[in-house]
Amino acid sequence: MDYRTFEPHTDLEAIVKCFWTLEAPKELMPGKQRIVPDGCMEMIFHYGDLYKQYAESGTFIAQPKCFVFGQITSPLDIEPAGITGIFAVRFYPGSFAPFAAIPVQGMENRAVALTEVFGEEGLLLENEVLNARTTAGRIAATEAFLLKKLNSPVAVDRIARSTVEMIMQLKGQVSVDELSEQLQVNRRQLERRFSLATGLGPKQLSKMIRLQAALKKLLGNQFASLTAIAYESDYYDQAHFIKDFKEFTGMSPKMFYADNLKMSALFSGTE
Repeated sequence: MDYRTFEPHTDLEAIVKCFWTLEAPKELMPGKQRIVPDGCMEMIFHYGDLYKQYAESGTFIAQPKCFVFGQITSPLDIEPAGITGIFAVRFYPGSFAPFAAIPVQGMENRAVALTEVFGEEGLLLENEVLNARTTAGRIAATEAFLLKKLNSPVAVDRIARSTVEMIMQLKGQVSVDELSEQLQVNRRQLERRFSLATGLGPKQLSKMIRLQAALKKLLGNQFASLTAIAYESDYYDQAHFIKDFKEFTGMSPKMFYADNLKMSALFSGTE
């Protein structure tokens, strides 16, 4: 498996967290890969074979060839159906909404085809990226598309952006009331504007970011015990840590660490 990340153009660095690619040969016995919510929406291009996306019932659908994945709010299982060749754009929380022609709230837990998100422009972008022979060509086509849209975007909501920045800086260790007080915005207004911009509530994003910080400690073996991670990440106690962990991963920290940590790191950006 070959996973690589690439920095965006300087004019996009406040919006795009990174570009990334993933390549791998076809597996005789492919296994499911669990993706954990991290608050970032992504634009995905399969220049290899498609991936299966599983529902909680165990049934699956084939993902579109090219799509934007809305906010993931629960663990997501995917599985390669052949040769893996993925090019993707990872957006910072709240940074994708100005580009979309549809509300991001309606994209939750869905792989939405580019034509639904961007119309005819989405089809043109899809063809450009899939016809490019190199990663550099795919990045160039995507950056040109995004930079063109930046010339006349719907402005990113100032309150929502400030809220995201504060949540990120504090690694999710902040309450909605504290955010409201610090930004001097009515709580209900903050939650409404935040949801329109990100597709999440501020409490949801805080929980995701806090868990991602804990996952980073697990990935780097930067912990003495799971209890230590719980307290360092400002959970009330280990039970609170385990509860949030299961909400977003579907399993206990010990089980997840053994089976899923590496793949989650690739897709969620903790690596």
